Amino acid sequence: MSNLKAFFAQNAKTEIVDEVIVSDRFKDEHGKPIPWKVRAITEAENEQLRKASTQFVKGPGGRRTAEIQPDVYMAKVVVASVVFPDLKNAELQKSYGVIGAEDLLKKMLLSGEYARLVQAVQEINGFDKDINELMDEVKN
Repeated sequence: MSNLKAFFAQNAKTEIVDEVIVSDRFKDEHGKPIPWKVRAITEAENEQLRKASTQFVKGPGGRRTAEIQPDVYMAKVVVASVVFPDLKNAELQKSYGVIGAEDLLKKMLLSGEYARLVQAVQEINGFDKDINELMDEVKN
């Protein structure tokens, strides 16, 4: 039973942060690309983001059904995962002429850069592996 203590809150690693070069367009004073910092989110945070990305639509027979808007959900996950730069910073948003972190990302990044950031966020949160890969890892 001594291994059970590894699962206690005080023994669990709480902050998982990684750095990723999202773009070569943002450089430091030495001309090197500045890495973005992304963190893993908890399932409780993820659940809130899913709820915030859910819209109710009329289904067959007039019943309302919940649908998650995938693009909205992913944008919210990315924003929640980005630690640096501070996407909620009013000055940064103002410099791009937007209000809101999701809109900032859309204006700030090129399509490929946004895709790179999404991929990094998915990886740090464990969304990059499908269930079959995870099952194979557990078997081995």
